[in-house]
Amino acid sequence: MPRGDGRLTHDLDPHDPGPQDACGVFGVWAPGEEVAKLTYFGLYALQHRGQEAAGIAVSDGSSVVVYKDLGLVSQVFDEPTLGSLRGHIAVGHARYSTTGASTWENAQPTFRTTGAGTGLALCHNGNLVNTAELASAAADEGVAGAFVATNDSDLVTSLIAAKPDMSVEAAAMEVLPRLRGAFSFTFMDEDTLYAARDPQGVRPLVLGRLERGWVVASETAALDICGASFVREVEPGELIAIDEDGLRSQHFAVADPKGCVFEYVYLARPDTTISGRGVHAARVEIGRRLAKEHPVEADLVIPVPESGTPAAVGYAEASGIPYGLGLVKNSYVGRTFIQPSQTIRQLGIRLKLNPLRDVIRGKRLVVVDDSIVRGNTQRALIRMLREAGALEVHVRIASPPVKWPCFYGIDFASRAELVANGLDVDGVRASINADSLGYVSEQGLIAATEQPANRLCTACFTGEYPISLGQPEVLGKHLLEGIGRRALTEEATAVTGWTGQQAGSPMLPGGADDALSRP
Repeated sequence: MPRGDGRLTHDLDPHDPGPQDACGVFGVWAPGEEVAKLTYFGLYALQHRGQEAAGIAVSDGSSVVVYKDLGLVSQVFDEPTLGSLRGHIAVGHARYSTTGASTWENAQPTFRTTGAGTGLALCHNGNLVNTAELASAAADEGVAGAFVATNDSDLVTSLIAAKPDMSVEAAAMEVLPRLRGAFSFTFMDEDTLYAARDPQGVRPLVLGRLERGWVVASETAALDICGASFVREVEPGELIAIDEDGLRSQHFAVADPKGCVFEYVYLARPDTTISGRGVHAARVEIGRRLAKEHPVEADLVIPVPESGTPAAVGYAEASGIPYGLGLVKNSYVGRTFIQPSQTIRQLGIRLKLNPLRDVIRGKRLVVVDDSIVRGNTQRALIRMLREAGALEVHVRIASPPVKWPCFYGIDFASRAELVANGLDVDGVRASINADSLGYVSEQGLIAATEQPANRLCTACFTGEYPISLGQPEVLGKHLLEGIGRRALTEEATAVTGWTGQQAGSPMLPGGADDALSRP
């Protein structure tokens, strides 16, 4: 899948996707600036976090307009479209679906008109774990149209909008404490930009300053691209509001930080900083610790590009084994609408990676990668390296064994599909046909982040979930896919007259578009 820099995510084998990225959110309040273009470039910097859909909402102080569609940021928006999105406030979203199908209705921002007649557009990174409970409450409260889209974010938008006697800010302060799970929100009405983060701060969210305004974004790299200076992280349990009177902050819950450790391993861009720690530096340190924990006699250290590169640099540095490039990645192979023939399909991973035979032949290799999910990619990769003449292939992984699924915004395989869930380390080694296999320890990974262990979520490695999950039957990506959707859509149609909307067209404020929602 294409990243925002034109490179690919770690989805080397379409039948063995790696940990799929969460989502990217962005928001800007900047009178006098081209906020739609700032948001576009902010989302471009966050493209690695989601490649299924993109959208931007803007306000000129009198109305909120939303434009969204399926596809990459650069596919959804062009110069004329951005030029038509005028205002001084904007929020934007790059989506990977962790709740709800990959459909236009589920693209973000979500939109509602509140009971007071205010437009509300919301973007969400993360995943709630009490969605079924909230959906039931929404039905009991008579919140119409809550299931026109089938994701938790649309549900939150509906709940905030369904407070006719409250401002958006007051309604948010009432709704946010009811949410359980991971959420980093940027949302807006006609006059105010809002940002909120769950009490555990699972997913990142940062605040930046422009010369004439403010920016909130999932990662500091998005601040850099639009020329904003980093101010601080949005605190866990905090709601920020920014308008013509300035910035104000209040807390809707007591902070209990549990940041996602996998942001350091894979999700975040290497040029991002999280909790004061540069992600690239953390990944290099993980590699150093891997070398100390799992030394081996070898001739060359090579990364699986791009996600294994920093750790491979660290491994080579600490081990004294030379670092080299043994695999070339085609940076332009992403999604294709042309189905490969059976002959080409059998080439599999070679569509995206190809070995440098002259570098590999006759060498004992250390191959460094960020994680192993199902193991199919590593199995194909090792076979390819051996065919290219590698004498030995020693695999080193820059994270502990992934044994548990994530319910907080990363789309891992199911537990039954996770190869490390059913096999010990030697079993995984045999499964992928490596000469040796070593994972960095949980302690080594945490030390590399320079964060206290009690401030990190490591549930995908340990099964210890810091936010109560509830019953298994009320969890899952497609939970809302059928719950009351038809009945509520019919109700929304009867109330608003809305029967559908062409993909890629703007959502006009008020009226029929109240029936629309987003993730």
